[in-house]
Amino acid sequence: MTHEIHRVRSFEQVGPYTLRVRFDDGTLQVIDFEPVLRGQLFGPLRAPEFFKQVRIDPDFHTLVWPNDADFAPADLHDWPEVREEFIRSRAQWRE
Repeated sequence: MTHEIHRVRSFEQVGPYTLRVRFDDGTLQVIDFEPVLRGQLFGPLRAPEFFKQVRIDPDFHTLVWPNDADFAPADLHDWPEVREEFIRSRAQWRE
């Protein structure tokens, strides 16, 4: 089985916790991260100024924050399909 490798090429913040993400295959996802910003690693991203510090990791071509919080580029690319699973899993995490 072959898995496609996706790379984030650019992004733009379009809401408090929402990014428009463009990938190397030309696809675009608008992702509201608010429902998954929980737990020790992702909870700090709820601070608006911290969330804005997102950048593209030059080695892994995904979004990353200063505390090393990141999402696999394949998950970002397929966000509509994985969103609910992320929300369910993060709902169990403590702040």
